[in-house]
Amino acid sequence: LASLIRDLLSGMSLKSTDLDAVAVSSGPGSYTGLRIGASTAKGLCFALRIPLIAIPTLQLMAFQAIRMNPGESLLCPMIDARRMEVYCSIFDRQMNILQPAEAVIVDENTFAELLSGNSMLCFGSGSAKCRGVLSDNAIFLDGIFPLASFLGEMASMKLERGETENVELFKPFYLKEFIAKKAQSQIR
Repeated sequence: LASLIRDLLSGMSLKSTDLDAVAVSSGPGSYTGLRIGASTAKGLCFALRIPLIAIPTLQLMAFQAIRMNPGESLLCPMIDARRMEVYCSIFDRQMNILQPAEAVIVDENTFAELLSGNSMLCFGSGSAKCRGVLSDNAIFLDGIFPLASFLGEMASMKLERGETENVELFKPFYLKEFIAKKAQSQIR
């Protein structure tokens, strides 16, 4: 990751000292991805003495969906969490959280109360497993995954408002605790 950052800066004729802040997706998501991203971001912020800005992954995805799909539907970004489980949250069009981030095992009753009188856009890596399971009021969008361009836009707004993280204390939002397991191929 550090070499990719160096190459990106070099390709844009920038130096690390040109950075005003570093933004990172704070989770939920892949344990390894979150740890590497947060560690690298914190290291840059410490070394350069610049602010750290954290954007929740599900909020980022909802922000993207609003920009890419105008309308009145509720927003349900979903990240695949294996089997029939997804990490998800539900937002209205003003980015108000109607259901906070949680791990949900998807079945035909998932979101039934919210879907009874509303349409809801479902998107992200976890939405594919929900097709054919959720009610007809669930509308599935393809191609909405966390993008750095939208992360930058949200981070810029937070920086203007002075909403930064304590670099020393910041930890990613894993949603579930990490449980180390031996690989199945290694078990005898």
